[in-house]
Amino acid sequence: MSISFRDRVAIVTGAGGGLGRAYALELARRGAKVVVNDLGGSRDGTGHSDAAASVVEEIKVAGGEAIADGSSVTDLAQVEAMVARAKQAWGSVHILINNAGILRDKSFAKMTMDDFKAVVDVHLIGSANATHAVWEMMREQAYGRILMTASSTGLYGNFGQANYGAAKLGLAGFARTLALEGARYNVRVNTIAPTAATRMTEDIFPPELLARFQPEAVAPAALFLVSEDAPTNVILGAGAGVVQAAYVTLTRGAALREPTPEAVAAQYAEITDRTGETVPQSGAEQAMTILQRLQGQ
Repeated sequence: MSISFRDRVAIVTGAGGGLGRAYALELARRGAKVVVNDLGGSRDGTGHSDAAASVVEEIKVAGGEAIADGSSVTDLAQVEAMVARAKQAWGSVHILINNAGILRDKSFAKMTMDDFKAVVDVHLIGSANATHAVWEMMREQAYGRILMTASSTGLYGNFGQANYGAAKLGLAGFARTLALEGARYNVRVNTIAPTAATRMTEDIFPPELLARFQPEAVAPAALFLVSEDAPTNVILGAGAGVVQAAYVTLTRGAALREPTPEAVAAQYAEITDRTGETVPQSGAEQAMTILQRLQGQ
């Protein structure tokens, strides 16, 4: 089976380098018309550059179609204008990859709330802005593929990245709700948690591993998750050619013998026993498991 994006229009945010560039180039190679969005800022979000234009030139040299866009994802009006330009140029938008992000790493004790807010604004609010700008169009045309970018930091935590982790786990929750709301309209929403050597992580990876964790190794999983036959409500981890699935699981739990914190302490081993744990597909399913436990099931 060959996955093609011919006649599809894709927007990739933060596509001036790293993962976004890899996604944009591969989408274009497989036939998509691509909006390469990038403000061109530095790793902490400051400054500007013509990074998007450089990627567009790469795509055009290879025979593809692309346009550059320098909108900030934190500005809803700019993002809406970007979507309007894509629609004017190519008729619609079928794919959105929310990839734009910044880092302002510090331990929470040393982090200012401005640094916390800036990271959440770009990753979480920026993704919400871009998604909101295409959502109604995708519902009306009964086709849409949206990808959020989470992180192992969001899923599992990482020292010095409280702001980043909060935004990234927020994106996973955002995607899960949109997957439910978009299902009847053939709008599929997934999440990727990439591990790659980019300017965001270049000082984290040992030099000997940089070559193995290239952004291009994440692109196969990302493109699968925005393809026509993509699943929905899925979290995939990807890096160095390895693809993993991540789940939020739920134990069977315990019906408390009495409504006290002492009872929670006494039954803690039963509460955390992972035997028979499940993966609820919605918040409502968790509520149902509580009722089942109360009924002794």
